Amino acid sequence: MTKLSNCATCVEENNVCKCREENGILSFRSENHTKADSSFAHAVINMVGMLIGLGQLSTPYALENGGWTSAFLLVGLGILCAYTSHIIGKCLEEDASTKSYQDIGEQAFGTKGRIITSTFIYLEIFLALVSYTISLSDNLPLALRGVHLSWLHLSTAQLLTVIAVLVALPSLWLRDLSSISFLSFAGILMSLLIFTTVGWTAAFGGVEGNQRIPILQLRKIPGISGLYIFSYAGHIVFPNIHTAMKDPTKFTKVTITSFTVVTGLYTALAFMGAKLFGPTVSSQITLSMPHHLVVTKIALWATVLTPMTKYALEFAPFAIQLEHHLPSSVSSRVRMLVRGSIGSILLLVILALALTIPYFEHVLSLTGSLVSTSISVVFPCAFYLKICWPKVSKPALLLNGVLIVIGALFGVVGTISSFMSLLQSIQRGH
Repeated sequence: MTKLSNCATCVEENNVCKCREENGILSFRSENHTKADSSFAHAVINMVGMLIGLGQLSTPYALENGGWTSAFLLVGLGILCAYTSHIIGKCLEEDASTKSYQDIGEQAFGTKGRIITSTFIYLEIFLALVSYTISLSDNLPLALRGVHLSWLHLSTAQLLTVIAVLVALPSLWLRDLSSISFLSFAGILMSLLIFTTVGWTAAFGGVEGNQRIPILQLRKIPGISGLYIFSYAGHIVFPNIHTAMKDPTKFTKVTITSFTVVTGLYTALAFMGAKLFGPTVSSQITLSMPHHLVVTKIALWATVLTPMTKYALEFAPFAIQLEHHLPSSVSSRVRMLVRGSIGSILLLVILALALTIPYFEHVLSLTGSLVSTSISVVFPCAFYLKICWPKVSKPALLLNGVLIVIGALFGVVGTISSFMSLLQSIQRGH
């Protein structure tokens, strides 16, 4: 999923952004915000596009492992995240100068709120890129079946991943991200293409979809909850969608429509994959599809190309903050050199982590539980209570208090479960 801060969005849309220092933390402000001319349909497309992403690959695996009744958890989390999106809109209505998720954090809890939200946002971006690179490493060898390479004790899959990341690396040196903003749209198309190919396989692929799905496997629920919540993690860009709307009063309707579409898509994909492949379903549905089918090749290449559309755009928030920490006397060429060098180093660190810890489902679950739960559930409820306190009714106070507790519980239990599973997988791997 593409997750950009408000300032990064300005860069992507080729707007001029000004950043200023406030109380020791960089605060981004746009001189030329996106015009508020987004229609209802446009806003829905944007929100659906932000939500559909890497998480959809793991929904069949999560449903198979959690049991078919875990679909209620998937739908329930969709409803919960739709509600927290709605209250983000309420927070934005309280102060017209609030434009980004970080702004809401600062409005609620001051400088500390901005620091904490920024930290979680960048951590989520970093871990998501690790997951994307693991996905790239898993799918690329199948997309290039028959290719065999060997060098420095690296496997074919590892070498192909290194090559792919090196191909994508120069995009981090581009200063004007508007020149590659089409990659964001390409990522959305790739996600929809994957869903379409799985549907085609279920209908015409010659695979009998008669596998039995367990009713409930309670011990696996903490781990799969992280996979489910990651699928709905798009909240950090929702303020940008709200700000761009011609009629922001329709933001709640946009939220309901978008989450209904995405939840329906995830649920359909989860049941299709689980019924098609049963206990043998992989943590990424593309890895389970019959290798001889043309649509499988399409799905594999769509999955491979998706990470390569993400690196430059996901790095934008880091790059913006980095450049504005440099002295004003530094030339544009030196700024580009610093930006590109540090971006390249970060990408190589991500590559190293992905090759060292190639356990997609556990890393994705850890990201969802450790970071996404806070960003999508806990923080919005806490922001709403703090900002809108005089207007909050007792039922709403109780509801948001309960959601904070539930979110924190899911986050802690899911983080422990996914981290232990990751450690066990690493130990078995060695």
